[in-house]
Amino acid sequence: MTEINKTIGFLIDLDGTLYRGSEPIPYAAEFIRFLQEAALPYLLVTNNSSRTPEQVAEHLHELGIEVPAAAVYTSSQAAAQYMQEQRQGSRVHMIGEAGLQNALETAGFLLDSETPDYVVQGIDRSFSYAKLTEAARHLHRGAAYVLTNPDRLLPSDGGLMPGAGTLAAAITAATGVQPVVIGKPSPIIMAYAIERLGLPAAEVWVIGDNAATDIRGGLEAGCRTALVLTGVATSANVQDQLAAAGVAPDLIAADLQELLELLMPRDAADFASRQ
Repeated sequence: MTEINKTIGFLIDLDGTLYRGSEPIPYAAEFIRFLQEAALPYLLVTNNSSRTPEQVAEHLHELGIEVPAAAVYTSSQAAAQYMQEQRQGSRVHMIGEAGLQNALETAGFLLDSETPDYVVQGIDRSFSYAKLTEAARHLHRGAAYVLTNPDRLLPSDGGLMPGAGTLAAAITAATGVQPVVIGKPSPIIMAYAIERLGLPAAEVWVIGDNAATDIRGGLEAGCRTALVLTGVATSANVQDQLAAAGVAPDLIAADLQELLELLMPRDAADFASRQ
């Protein structure tokens, strides 16, 4: 394969690509360090709405992966950016956790459970019937519905758990209101992330472990895509995953080390010799 242009940029998924729960994925730290030493622009793009960029960076630090908080872009940040651009009001009823609250407050939104302009929902591990009822009443009264990400299931140390998309399914069932979806594969977060890199979409590689979110989002945004078999997609299920998602990535690699060797074989060999 022809080596990639050194002005290329990368949008990289987190869970399943750099780590699984509280465990780093092999070669993740080395891959990020290579990008940093080569001065290749990158952004870590996550559908996880629960953490702030600072918390994500701290979690990565604990796993031996050194990135600044500024290199992290979450679905909560993208949701706040989207609502700022809509200019439909500043009062928000939030269903979510610290990452979403921080993004909303940083963007200047006011948390208001009386007469909100928006119902904004992400993952909420204290979700309840009372929260479902409150959200439904606001939406019936005309509030706009914004969903940070559509993930129905999330990986965790103890196995899969319901994600933001599962909570959204309950809210939609109760109201008939379909949310504006922000996170991957939505073009909303992809456009914002590409803009942050400052490169044309055709010069950006999207790297992730999920064909339905990472790869579909990248392809629909006009980026090149690479699927790593370290998370949702594995060597055992990759063909089924691709068929179900209806996508074909530009590259498939067992892990980030193999991906680096496919993208830049000479540079990868030189980098490995110095480790």
